[in-house]
Amino acid sequence: MDHKTRYLVLNSLMIALVCITTMTIQIPMPGTNGYVNIGDSVIFITSILFGPMVGMVAGGIGSALADILTGYAHWAIFTLIIKGLEGYVVGIIIKNHSTVIKSLFATALGTITMVIGYFLAGIILKGNIIISAASIPGNLIQGIVCMAIAILLSHSLAKVKYVKTFKAHS
Repeated sequence: MDHKTRYLVLNSLMIALVCITTMTIQIPMPGTNGYVNIGDSVIFITSILFGPMVGMVAGGIGSALADILTGYAHWAIFTLIIKGLEGYVVGIIIKNHSTVIKSLFATALGTITMVIGYFLAGIILKGNIIISAASIPGNLIQGIVCMAIAILLSHSLAKVKYVKTFKAHS
């Protein structure tokens, strides 16, 4: 399989995984009409294992698709940008060398990116800073849980021979 095909398959697979994990477990947040999910863990894993571009594409498109498919289409453009930026930030910090400490730092910055992004998007969509600020605790919890999942899984997956072949070509 040539490089372009591998890249297309990898991106498509990770987009689908982000979308599915985002849609599978959704805990509603009544105060904001949003939801908490574990899709960020796949964005983090993707960025750690395959770099900033794959993380950005998978995070942005996969999460936006989940919003569209679950009735949150009005958030989709914001999600595309926020989650894409989140994946890019994590991947650019990790680059080609991932340690647990570096992954912790990168995913923490990714979480902060997501929290601030949704806070600002909430101000635009809701027209109210206080209502938007109500999403911060849920988004922080989501980010921290996803950080733990991602760091554990990505460092285990990084040792798998098949994953290494994709990583070498991404």
